[in-house]
Amino acid sequence: MTVTRRWLLFLVIVAWGGAPAWAAEGLPLARDLQQDGAAARARNAAVLVAFVSPHCPYCELALNEVLIPTSRNPEYQEKLVMRRVFTRGTQPIRDFAGRRTTQRDFASQHGVYWVPTVILFDADGSPLAKPMVGITTVDQYSFDLDQAIAQAMAKLRPREKAEPGSAASSRLQ
Repeated sequence: MTVTRRWLLFLVIVAWGGAPAWAAEGLPLARDLQQDGAAARARNAAVLVAFVSPHCPYCELALNEVLIPTSRNPEYQEKLVMRRVFTRGTQPIRDFAGRRTTQRDFASQHGVYWVPTVILFDADGSPLAKPMVGITTVDQYSFDLDQAIAQAMAKLRPREKAEPGSAASSRLQ
């Protein structure tokens, strides 16, 4: 094999192995949602699961423009444990109840057939907000995500709004 062919083969392997680019960074692949749920419970946070498919341009857009930057934002890091699930993935995962399943079966159990779909769960695996299915524009997706997170936080942290001395309780008086 000539040097040029080896170089070309190397580039093809690297490009194939690296695609999609967001797979190795950003949102970790879900492996143990029971453990992730425990981590969320410890900090009164939600578990955000992004259901995606490799080589899906809409998934890449949602991940690269909204979800990965959100995962790096300290404000959201205290509110969310963020994970990624491939809707056709055969990788084994543990669900919120500790049962072994595959990514594909977990997606199917939650009625996920379109990508990207984002579902916010409580520590036990109950949905906290309506699933976000698809993406239209980045701005609208960001707005919808913020609304879903706010709805999830309102369910998880209802007492924070009306605790004595808080701004919310002052407005109520």
